[in-house]
Amino acid sequence: MTILQEQYTKKIVPAMREKFGYKNSMEVPRVEKVVVNCGVGRFRDEKDRLEVVKFLTLITGQKPSPRPAKKAIASFKTRKGLVIGYQVTIRGKRMYDFLTRFTRITLPRVRDFQGLSIRSVDPKGNLTVGVKENIVFPEMIGEDYRFLFGLEVTVVTTARTKEEGLELLKLIGFPLK
Repeated sequence: MTILQEQYTKKIVPAMREKFGYKNSMEVPRVEKVVVNCGVGRFRDEKDRLEVVKFLTLITGQKPSPRPAKKAIASFKTRKGLVIGYQVTIRGKRMYDFLTRFTRITLPRVRDFQGLSIRSVDPKGNLTVGVKENIVFPEMIGEDYRFLFGLEVTVVTTARTKEEGLELLKLIGFPLK
């Protein structure tokens, strides 16, 4: 069991039951999955795309799946079926490990970081955060910095309202302002 899983069962569940009056501990919202998306539109070369896959694998701990374009758009110079991004869905122990690293190490390393906006939480309690540079992740220390790319991290919860989701995310350790 990871530190965050243990903290969830021993501290977060009782705090949420007390605040929202849940009768059963299974009613308490939890983190269902974490989805990491990365677009590779500006990397035209296949070699560059393989570097992005390598770095995403290092960051998340599992291999990303390619996301092809659904239709051709001439102004973006894309064709139908051309890989325009990669996605990783993390669940279970890897998800808790990733969330621990993301909240405690990565977010404080972001340049001029002052906390996450409450507006980045949707009405169902899911949080979406954009990271402009991949070098803020601790796995990137000592790696080649030619390939700077941004990525998007979405934390999907089972919360029914925004208030439940915000409270869960604050108790997990996300620095919401």
